[in-house]
Amino acid sequence: MDLKFEVVVLPVSDVDRSKEFYESLGFRMDVDNTFSEDYRLVHLTPPGSQCSVIFGKGTIAAEPGSFQGLYLIVPDVEQARAELVDRGVEVSEVFHDAGGLLHHGHEAGDATHTGAGQERVPGPHPDRTSYASYATFSDPDGNGWVLQEITERQPGR
Repeated sequence: MDLKFEVVVLPVSDVDRSKEFYESLGFRMDVDNTFSEDYRLVHLTPPGSQCSVIFGKGTIAAEPGSFQGLYLIVPDVEQARAELVDRGVEVSEVFHDAGGLLHHGHEAGDATHTGAGQERVPGPHPDRTSYASYATFSDPDGNGWVLQEITERQPGR
């Protein structure tokens, strides 16, 4: 059985501000419908992605800005960072993890590490190993996004 991850419902405080932000990133507008005074749904898809984001009024009870560690996969993290900066987004510098391949979280535009050897090291991974180089940014509410460089997928992906 195929199970396809389709959508993430984001908690936001201002629907129009969020819509403008995500469109400025190049996300495609799929739906913007107001169904009632209490329910509006905005649906956008990142370029090249099969998974989308939804937000709006009456769509989720979570606190705006409470979602962290939303990953956007890119073939070149430095190029992706530069493009987002050119679009006016505040993005961290590119970094890699001192202890290995996995980044250990995102909190308000910065990495949250939990142990020795997991420090953020400036610049991409020296070998440009897939899954090892990152940059982070947040939407206007503080929902945290991670750019992760992947040039070669693990088998079966």
